[in-house]
Amino acid sequence: MAKAVRNLKNTCITLNSSFFVQLLSVSPFSTPKKSSRNRAPSLALLSLLSLFILISFLGICLATFYTISHSVIPCSTFSPSSPISPLLLASLSSILNDYPKHDEPPTLSRSAMVPLPAHGIAENPNISATEKGFWKQPDGQGYRPCLDFSLEYRKASVKISKERMKFLVVVVSGGLNQQRNQIVDAVVIARILEAALVVPVLQVNRIWGDESEFSDIFDLDHFKKTLQADIRIVSSLPSTHLVTKQSIENQIPFHVSPLWIRARFLDQLSEEGLLIMKGLDSRLSKNLSPDLQKLRCKVAFHALRFATPIQQVGNQIARRMWIEGPYIALHLRIEKDVWVRTGCSTGLGSEYDTIIAKERDSNPDFLTDKLNMTNAARRLAGLCPLSAREVAKFIKGLGAPSNARIYIAGGEPFGGKQALQPFINEFPNIATKETLARDGELTPFLNRPSILAAIDYIVSLSSDVFVPSHGGNMGRAMQGHRAYVGHRKYIKPNKRMMLPLLEDESVSEEDFKSSMQKLHKHSMGKPESRNNKFDRDVLAYPVPDCMCRP
Repeated sequence: MAKAVRNLKNTCITLNSSFFVQLLSVSPFSTPKKSSRNRAPSLALLSLLSLFILISFLGICLATFYTISHSVIPCSTFSPSSPISPLLLASLSSILNDYPKHDEPPTLSRSAMVPLPAHGIAENPNISATEKGFWKQPDGQGYRPCLDFSLEYRKASVKISKERMKFLVVVVSGGLNQQRNQIVDAVVIARILEAALVVPVLQVNRIWGDESEFSDIFDLDHFKKTLQADIRIVSSLPSTHLVTKQSIENQIPFHVSPLWIRARFLDQLSEEGLLIMKGLDSRLSKNLSPDLQKLRCKVAFHALRFATPIQQVGNQIARRMWIEGPYIALHLRIEKDVWVRTGCSTGLGSEYDTIIAKERDSNPDFLTDKLNMTNAARRLAGLCPLSAREVAKFIKGLGAPSNARIYIAGGEPFGGKQALQPFINEFPNIATKETLARDGELTPFLNRPSILAAIDYIVSLSSDVFVPSHGGNMGRAMQGHRAYVGHRKYIKPNKRMMLPLLEDESVSEEDFKSSMQKLHKHSMGKPESRNNKFDRDVLAYPVPDCMCRP
């Protein structure tokens, strides 16, 4: 509003100063030069003209003020008594703006990637209690991000952030969210070894063939600036550290501690000045010191912001969904590579299962887990993605209305429309980034699956409800990020417990709904402490390491 007032003043004051002179010169208070015979008619005419000009002038100012004041978020958006967090303010501003300007200094409240505001529940007597319960956001219990690093950490940062002798190079692999996890751990390992980090190298993915580099997906300048107080990040190795041959460390055990990292690599790094690591997925322990856990959150939720072209397109698509009202984001994992990697049956018939079996036999290393389990055993253990039919039945049982607007994130379904049809039969109002994008918006990102996944990430983050059909890296990333920005609703299917109910046709619709709601009563995205179970990922459970209550 202050800015609007300043603009109003400028608009009025910058009018040509001769305007006022001319106004006075024709006003009834000036001395006319006409003869006394014409004085009475002239006075009346000039008075009317002066009044018309004055009214026009005031009208211009009022119109300008109205335009300016309505170009910002209306004050009625806020309740005068309700507390407004910096993240909510950033969320509201994201309706109109994509990013802060690059010349602004990085701050944690500004750097976080935040969603558009949740819509809330409309006062409509035609909406059932079950439907209201479905759209209702969980109680965040007052948790807010708090990355208060210790004094010891900050003192050590003075030296570590200026390191010029030891350099860490990390090669990351996999899809977008797998890459994000490895980049987070690369930063933490650089901090543990007190080394400068060279911008991570993104390995070309074997399945998708994406050749994107770090700066194609992420905002490199923002990444450096946000972490400049924690470690030094350089775009390339200095010439003094270039070598013709260097061994690559790619045999790191799972869940190693900082003590193991230092004992194994610190002497080598100090002597050679260079360490190259590859294959960091799940190598670093999930249980680190409080400062290193906070650093993980700082990297994931603040530093790893998507590149501006991606963020702009993602925000535009998200707004097209958001402006129409509340929506569900469904990460439907029924792509070909998912069936190959999970070792599960597609549910589409023997023809499609044969295609997957042949692909799996020719690439046995694609199968990711539980090699000795049959398809049926995997499914009963909850290791298989839910099919389109099962997801439709699941969210319908939780109270989603048939006219709910649903954004489907993910790649092309294996089996095409046939695979998706059981879901469309129950929920016809679906959308994807392809259907929402306008002409040419996605063209620069074709054949770049990681970038397309980033757009899905942005749209999914702003949804009122997020549902993954399978766990995976995207599901865990959404779980943690939605918790970090205010515990947005995240429904985690309990596949192991719900499968018998999904397959039992004798269960009535009402009994099924009741069972689903009871089974998932505590799986709706409310605050859940990482400390409740050992080895939980802080990026999926940011409470209490990265979030606290006043």
